[in-house]
Amino acid sequence: MEQGSIGLLEQERYARQLKLLGENGQKALKEATVMIAGIGGLGGTAAIYLAAAGVGKLILAHEGKILLPDLNRQILMDSEHLGMERMSTAVEHLRRLNPEMEIEGYNSKIEYDKAKSWVESADIVIDARYDFPERYVLNRLCVEAGKPMVESAMYGFEISLTTMVPGETPCLECLYPDNQPQWEPFGFPVLGATSGIAGCLAALEAVKWITRVGPAYTGIMHRFNSLDFSTYSVRLARNPNCACCGEGGKP
Repeated sequence: MEQGSIGLLEQERYARQLKLLGENGQKALKEATVMIAGIGGLGGTAAIYLAAAGVGKLILAHEGKILLPDLNRQILMDSEHLGMERMSTAVEHLRRLNPEMEIEGYNSKIEYDKAKSWVESADIVIDARYDFPERYVLNRLCVEAGKPMVESAMYGFEISLTTMVPGETPCLECLYPDNQPQWEPFGFPVLGATSGIAGCLAALEAVKWITRVGPAYTGIMHRFNSLDFSTYSVRLARNPNCACCGEGGKP
């Protein structure tokens, strides 16, 4: 196959986006691996649109079983699978959407030893976890492996988004150095449409990074209020004393 070329079936399947990404961009997606930590309302939406876009491989991690309160936002889940493992249901749905894509699904939280190989295998990581301890672990793994991480989060109607590049931009611990933030992972309010917007933005960041079709949102934190559509952006600076990526951190 020539450089940048794709098959006839792919040309038909991705005809609408080829006008935006080109054949080289589509081939880059096909050859890319994206890890998504968390497949709830945000991460699940990102997984759907990356699968639909033709990413070659997804590595997914999320623990637990499907609960009724999940269904207002976790669009990879459904009522028929209540009480069943979340990950197996998500993988099944994604394979129906794009059977050509490779998927590794792990019924697991983000723990350093477990997730190390997943991060190292990925071209880019999307952080969609709901608690800070796991986010910190994922952040450290990305810094150590030199992998870019799309940091996407939401609370109520507000969405935050930035892409972190080790050695170039602040890492998560630069922004939130407190290892014990006051955060209730299962108590914050969630509207499915808002988490879906956040997931779409995270997927778009990954597509931009992989295809180089546009600049990623690096070194800037973007905030979007889905209730009144107000937005603002804040430039971010690295902390030279960061325990993770600073001069005194590792690596």
